[in-house]
Amino acid sequence: MTQLHPSLAQGLDRQLARHPDDWEQTFRQMALFDLAEDIKLGFFLAYYRNFAIPSGSATLVKNGEIPVRPMKRSIDTGVVIYELIAGGLDSERGRHMTDLLNRVHRYVPGSQEDFLYVLMTLLVVPLRWTDRYGWRKPTQTERDAATRFFRELGTRMHIVDIPETFEEAESFFDDYERRRMAPSTAGKTLMSATVQVFQSMQPRLLHPVTKRMIATMLNDAELAEALGLPRSTWWSRLALSAGMGVRNVILRRTPLSTVPSFIPGQAAPPVYAGGYSLADVGPRNVMGPRVRNRA
Repeated sequence: MTQLHPSLAQGLDRQLARHPDDWEQTFRQMALFDLAEDIKLGFFLAYYRNFAIPSGSATLVKNGEIPVRPMKRSIDTGVVIYELIAGGLDSERGRHMTDLLNRVHRYVPGSQEDFLYVLMTLLVVPLRWTDRYGWRKPTQTERDAATRFFRELGTRMHIVDIPETFEEAESFFDDYERRRMAPSTAGKTLMSATVQVFQSMQPRLLHPVTKRMIATMLNDAELAEALGLPRSTWWSRLALSAGMGVRNVILRRTPLSTVPSFIPGQAAPPVYAGGYSLADVGPRNVMGPRVRNRA
């Protein structure tokens, strides 16, 4: 491994030394500073993964938010997660976001297992991505902290039987996908609608190959098929590995940022170009005994 910038080495030492009871700050430091870029990419990939579960994708299409407002739905999802991370689960803003999650999911059809899977995508996918492509792997302390964070979030959302360890989370995640993942028209509709979100992060020159880029990053042929994406190729996998390798050499020589990757209320273009208030965040359509339009 390339020699680390002193600030990165010091940051790693701090993370390794943190007490297990300091799980929320450990996860916050990992997600907003030390491994911020890779955790953010992992959250994007976790979001797409839900579309490969036919029952869930059918519900999302019926609700109408993603097909009609894909950019807002995607950005709102990120805002909610990062508000919880930045402020803490029991902060005023954190409680607002937990209340929002409970309200919008109250009448969403699905079993406890289905809701647990959605929660576990936010844990398993980012850490697996960072394991594979990050400038360093998450430490065991960070894995434990991330697992505790999502366990605590799930408890506040009234989800039961939440895994206590990252290994248990991976086992549940893999088993659920083996049983439930499949191609569906709804899943492909959602994927097609949200490709533009990923494109907005890329140079225009790369837009024609966006779908193959996503498939390569997902690193799962069955998943790509379920989402209607082209299969990754040897050259796309090579390009990703090479690109991330070059990036990581640069990151290991770059000082650790003293500014968090997310600041509550900050601009989130193109939806919140001038920043946002808590009241701005959330879907217009909230499922009830029937779909109700809040607009």
